Amino acid sequence: MSIEVVDQPDRRRYEAVVDGVVGGSAHYELDGDTMTFTHTEVDDEFEGQGVGSELVRRVLDDVRERGLRIVVRCPFIRSWIERHPEYRDLTAPG
Repeated sequence: MSIEVVDQPDRRRYEAVVDGVVGGSAHYELDGDTMTFTHTEVDDEFEGQGVGSELVRRVLDDVRERGLRIVVRCPFIRSWIERHPEYRDLTAPG
């Protein structure tokens, strides 16, 4: 299974493209240097295959490379960061 993660800024989301098919997305709002994640979803056919985790990992790596901070309103991303403390430094204060 091949997963590519692509930012779609016009749609305000990152998409996980699984073997050529959009299999999930992480929705965001961008305000200056802060990206607020509001919702993450994975299509039923890709549930339990690591698509959501790979999506979040690559999204947060992109955020880090871009020098942005995050606000997490999405429960999936919040719980993922709790399990991967090496990404906590991306969280905006407050």
